[in-house]
Amino acid sequence: MLRLWRATINTRNGLAFAIRSEQAVREELFALALSVPLAWLVGASVMRRVELVAAVAFVLVVEILNTAIEKLADRLTTDHDPQIGRVKDMGSAAVGVALLMAGAFWLFAIAERIGAF
Repeated sequence: MLRLWRATINTRNGLAFAIRSEQAVREELFALALSVPLAWLVGASVMRRVELVAAVAFVLVVEILNTAIEKLADRLTTDHDPQIGRVKDMGSAAVGVALLMAGAFWLFAIAERIGAF
């Protein structure tokens, strides 16, 4: 039980730091909060609504991991390092792919709602 409590505190601390230090995390939290009522309007079924919210939550998860990679890379060196730059670019690409996936889920759900298929 103590381990679970400590893990919960670490999770809260990590999320709080990410919120304080990264505008993108704050924006994606806002998008997540907005996605809950919008998913209710757009989703044709309960499962589709859950999928839509989960897609936005997934973007937030990837953004937090990208933030962790960037913070660690910045801690290693402040000098320009091409390899570290590539690692940061890959983290950014992961966020981009997650955003494209979420967008596709939402577009599909909207098309489904309006009867496009």
